[in-house]
Amino acid sequence: MNRVVCPGSFDPITYGHLDIIARASTLFDEVVIAVLVNQTKKSLFSVEERLEMITEVTAQYPNVRVDSWRGLLVDYCESNGIGSIIKGLRAVSDFDYELQMSQINYQLKGIETLFMSTAPAHSFLSSSLVKEIASFGGDISSYLPPVIQRRLLDRLSLSRDEG
Repeated sequence: MNRVVCPGSFDPITYGHLDIIARASTLFDEVVIAVLVNQTKKSLFSVEERLEMITEVTAQYPNVRVDSWRGLLVDYCESNGIGSIIKGLRAVSDFDYELQMSQINYQLKGIETLFMSTAPAHSFLSSSLVKEIASFGGDISSYLPPVIQRRLLDRLSLSRDEG
């Protein structure tokens, strides 16, 4: 079975992420979306919430599975029999960082990294940018699926009410 992992924090998942996942799902027998568990990074959504949201918006792809990991991605790949990582690239700045990661991942465990250029419509899109736009009341409807948009706006509203 030809499998690939698509890693990230997905806080929250955007149409840019979904574009890469959908395209990867046509190239591989199985795409595993691996949600990053990173204690040093403050996330808006818990890992469990992100897993739930991603599962919901990728349900149309029968060969996509959602999981989480803590630690080195190459260790996750090795323990799950996955030989490749797929990453979306938005700009040259993404490439600089991702190239370093791909080289170290290959050196550590022989895990290959494949780069897929992001569709031009999503080349500027990041979860951080979407959260910032939403926090100031901007229109985020073209960046997130409706179910994710509602959850983000609800979470931001709750955060304002608590603050």
